[in-house]
Amino acid sequence: MQSPQEYESLIYQLNLQINQQRSTLQRIYNSPSWRLTHPLRKLGGIFHKHLFRRTKLDLVPVHHLEKGEIEHRWMALGNDPQFFLQPHNPAVMRQRGWALLEFTLSCNAPTIIQVFIDVGDGFQDDLVLTLPFDGSGFCSIPLYLPGTLRSLRLDPLNRPGDFSLTKVQLKRVEHPGVFPPEHEGVLSYLASLDEINCQLVPLHQISRNLQSKYHWESHGEDPHFLLSFNGHSRLEPGWYRIDLLQHGKKKRGSAKLYFDTGAGFNEAETAAIPLVSGILQQRLFHCEKPALSVRFDPKETQGHFRIERLQLVHLTAEQARELMLQRLMVHNKQTRQQLLQTLENAAAMSGQDVQALLESGYGDSFATRQGSIAYQEWIEDVEAIGLPSVEQVQAQLETMAHKPLISIVMPVYNTDEIYLKACIDSVLSQSYPYWELCIADDASPKPHIKQVLQAYERQDSRIKVVYREKNGHISLASNSALDIAQGEFVALLDHDDALPMHALFFMAEAINEKPAAQILYSDEDKLDKNGQRFEPHFKSDWNPDLFYSQNYVSHLGVYKRDLLQRIKGFRTGVEGSQDQDLLLRCLPHVKGENIIHIPRVLYHWRTVEGSTALASGEKSYTTEAGIKALRDHFAQNGPKGIEVEAGIVPNTYRVRWPIPKKQPLVSLLIPTRDRRSLTEVAVRSILEKTTYSNYEILILDNGSIEPETLEFFELIQKEDGRVRVLRYDYPFNYSAINNFGEQHAKGSIIGLVNNDVEVISPEWLAEMVSHAIRPEIGCVGAKLYFSNNTLQHGGVIMGLGGVAGHSHKHFPRNHPGYFHRLVLTQNLSGVTAACLLIRRDIYRKVNGLDESNLKVAFNDVDFCLKVRAEGYRNLWTPYAELYHYESISRGQEDNPEKIARFNGEVNFMKEKWGDFLKCDPFYSQNLTKDREDFSL
Repeated sequence: MQSPQEYESLIYQLNLQINQQRSTLQRIYNSPSWRLTHPLRKLGGIFHKHLFRRTKLDLVPVHHLEKGEIEHRWMALGNDPQFFLQPHNPAVMRQRGWALLEFTLSCNAPTIIQVFIDVGDGFQDDLVLTLPFDGSGFCSIPLYLPGTLRSLRLDPLNRPGDFSLTKVQLKRVEHPGVFPPEHEGVLSYLASLDEINCQLVPLHQISRNLQSKYHWESHGEDPHFLLSFNGHSRLEPGWYRIDLLQHGKKKRGSAKLYFDTGAGFNEAETAAIPLVSGILQQRLFHCEKPALSVRFDPKETQGHFRIERLQLVHLTAEQARELMLQRLMVHNKQTRQQLLQTLENAAAMSGQDVQALLESGYGDSFATRQGSIAYQEWIEDVEAIGLPSVEQVQAQLETMAHKPLISIVMPVYNTDEIYLKACIDSVLSQSYPYWELCIADDASPKPHIKQVLQAYERQDSRIKVVYREKNGHISLASNSALDIAQGEFVALLDHDDALPMHALFFMAEAINEKPAAQILYSDEDKLDKNGQRFEPHFKSDWNPDLFYSQNYVSHLGVYKRDLLQRIKGFRTGVEGSQDQDLLLRCLPHVKGENIIHIPRVLYHWRTVEGSTALASGEKSYTTEAGIKALRDHFAQNGPKGIEVEAGIVPNTYRVRWPIPKKQPLVSLLIPTRDRRSLTEVAVRSILEKTTYSNYEILILDNGSIEPETLEFFELIQKEDGRVRVLRYDYPFNYSAINNFGEQHAKGSIIGLVNNDVEVISPEWLAEMVSHAIRPEIGCVGAKLYFSNNTLQHGGVIMGLGGVAGHSHKHFPRNHPGYFHRLVLTQNLSGVTAACLLIRRDIYRKVNGLDESNLKVAFNDVDFCLKVRAEGYRNLWTPYAELYHYESISRGQEDNPEKIARFNGEVNFMKEKWGDFLKCDPFYSQNLTKDREDFSL
């Protein structure tokens, strides 16, 4: 197995060879517009030993052509002259491999040459190579000859006129080295036509186009195939590499594989592959269980498309690891070392867990379960539509009542010149003109820093620089920049990042819409070393408990300047988490409604060596600084006894809230009917595993008749005095049963618990109680898993599927979730009553569960929304873990009566909470409401 160093050496040598060939190839292609920068490995093709060196091609005129009087001279009679290219030896058309189509063309003016390729479907507009030509000289066009090649067509001119065409031949080569990037899709397609290793069986909304082997037509929004592998539909467990090359009208999209492992095709068992039309995509995925059949969804829209390559290649664990190591070449050394350590530890983990772990930081290597569309497609199809034109910005500025001056504070230290200039240029490009850039150079020893900054000072009077005599680190440097700021608001900008054109405009717009705003923040994404945008972070609105767990606010942060003056700016001693500390120290002086989230990407965080944007582990001191900032905040503002420790992943935190020595009594209400084996597991797991001691269990029996269940009720009450069984002999009404239980409870905290749960973490109840007794907290929910260790409940998101859905449903147990939200305590609009704690006084204040309108479904969602309407924050914690075998005892909504009741409850929720369901403040409007996976 090769080491990372050996991989680097290999890639270096390949790039060196390409650079050596570039100047020669540039002359061959006759066009300076062809940027010959693409190494051959992007094709993913297979090269075959050739059977011929070169073969002459005869010209067969077929359209708009007349032979001239002089040999080799021709007259183009129209704008579309065409030749068929006929080889002397027809067998060469069936010999797969690379060749150069060579000829000499002479005409009296520049023209456009086109080569059309027929692989069995006739000449198609998307199988053409186009070459700008200066009018006279030798042409050499790289071409791949697939085994299905039928004929070639050469269109030498794009206008009428005379010309000569000589020495037309195909010259066989091992490979062309490099080729024009605009031809990459066509050549990749030709090189892979014979590499579909599974049969595509149209299953829904798909038909063949022109009776072709490769062209298809989608007739709806859910086209899909059934895959057959050498006559079999079964796919064995293990690692696989998916190779997919697909062409369509849309440049970007997403395809998805569904795996039926016995439960039918479902969203939990999928592998999604982002698509770029005409570009080979390779992704890894791990099949945990045998798949009885596999479904392939090539797109989600109507229209023509071409499947150019589709392979599922079975890999050994070692081969999968090798591919992971190859992907490391795009990461820096420290990131690479972290992944290497992960892979070393992977031997003890299941393939599914390894994939889940690596997806979170290295998702471009894997087929993801989220099924999200490509971010670039979102930028083009969603973001761009919502951006104003220059004229619209100008018109808005003229009518804007308040045009605040925004001071951009930027500490600088030894920044690479290219990134420093790009950062400042992004400020100069702002569509909002009322800004000043306040820069503090923190005594950078590199000479280019002062030269660059002085040049920009001369260029624009809005740029002001203070040059510190002594290096003081980021907090002191930021304060130096803050000292020269004059604006009403202050924006924070790192010296190697960038602002999109309308960042300050949208901030000013929000300030006008929300005059009480003291702090504003936006969504953000990252820039790779090539300036490509990736990994967007679409954030929650102000979410205090999420902020205590992670500085999700981050960029772009804008603060009222007098607020920063009040807290005396940045604090030393917390460098690495100085922005989080700044906001923490602002919190005592603002209210939640003064903190405004703008759901737009207004900040680009550059992933350069050593940046926390690249890897959270790049700066290990940041976690310690964050812990100090939180501890200091709670020491001054929180109740005594709060403890802060590192979270499950770097740069996250766990805040432990104190419980009084005299523990409050918790009344756990468990409705049930028969099914002893189910209820007994729930009750005994609470009694045997729970470390919190001051609780009672009220089993609310809704008409049990099975002798073994009644026997258990008698037995368990004798075994433990904390258990009581109460009879509720009325028709099933989940809301009424729990309200009945609350009336008979003795505790100051009510716990709603399903009879189909099982305790995992012994501290589950202590964790939930510690939050439930906080005065500002309402409902507290737990992290629940299905029996197969996938997530059942990570909190409730309003509007998913119409009314409400579960966050990250079906994600693997160890998956950190969208920006680690599955491992962070946070505020959410709702939590499930399958395991919910709340103070009894709040329960009564909102009149409990709605037993009139919501007898079965959505009563917990309605309850949480009522609690939130009273001003309390609902909270979900990942540190209370239980299994939930969901609705085993009550069955499905599978008869007309149940369906009618369910539809009535849906309509009731939409009528009562319509506006709240449309826009959940703890979930971004840029994320889907069709799935429960936080995808775009």
